Amino acid sequence: MSVASCLLLYSFVVAVLGPRLLARLTHAGLAPRLGLAAWLAAIGSVVASWAAAAVFLLAELLDDWNQPGRTVIGACFDALGAVASGRAGLLLQIGLLLLTALAAVALVVLVWRLGRSLLRARARTFEHARMARLAGRHVAGLDAVVLDAPERAAYCVAGRPHAIVVTSAAVAALDERHLDAVLAHERAHLAGRHHLLLAVTRGLATILPRIELFTTGAAEVARLLEMCADDAAARSHGSRTVLRALLALSGAAPIPTGALGATSVGVLARAERLAAPPQRADRVRARLLLTAVAVVVTVGPLLTGALAATGLAFCGSMAS
Repeated sequence: MSVASCLLLYSFVVAVLGPRLLARLTHAGLAPRLGLAAWLAAIGSVVASWAAAAVFLLAELLDDWNQPGRTVIGACFDALGAVASGRAGLLLQIGLLLLTALAAVALVVLVWRLGRSLLRARARTFEHARMARLAGRHVAGLDAVVLDAPERAAYCVAGRPHAIVVTSAAVAALDERHLDAVLAHERAHLAGRHHLLLAVTRGLATILPRIELFTTGAAEVARLLEMCADDAAARSHGSRTVLRALLALSGAAPIPTGALGATSVGVLARAERLAAPPQRADRVRARLLLTAVAVVVTVGPLLTGALAATGLAFCGSMAS
């Protein structure tokens, strides 16, 4: 089996089995950072496998161009050459040309849609940050822009510079300690560049909505990012303070698209996690499992390609 075929098979296995396994390991949020790393490693390994498979396939086709029949790829290419030249019939020739054109167009469209999605998200958040700074007011000692609004909301948006937005209703509903915890939560989002991770994962889920690894992964990444921000705020203000602030803002109006808000995703699961922190043994077990998964899916494409290449070289030497 060629390196390209092995990489495609590997990506298929990860795309099919990965979502259910990772969702089970990360659902409770025992180790959100490692859970996030595992999801991103799985998504990245599948995309990297596709790209590497395309490169290896092209290399194999070029290598077999003048040596048809030397490998399975060469035999297939020879047959495709017969179809492309019209020796197998005009209809098959036209069909192959149409299929090739459609595949090329599909690839270009996918790349273009992902790029457009990322650029639109960037433009939208930058514009919202700019408008928030213009429409809001600055309060002495408050590292945020205050918008006069009846809804309780707090969120951050990427921009130049970034902006943390808090409504006047949220300021009125929170005391100083709870407001500081909310702001620490939003600062953790910005410091970790969480908006970039969300933009990429949501972009992949948008352009490839039938692949569960991307759709489920985008939702789980968003939830784990909120848990990571909760932990960052809890380290300086305590879990109970973050929990009370979260509950005080729960049920508020939805935040703008592309923004990261304290109550935007998984409020109930996060509240339960803050109210009853997991036992140390459970955290250690989750960390070990997630570390193992992250390492496996990270080195998976390299190991798969290396094993396939070694097998091909061995078979080639035996044949000679």
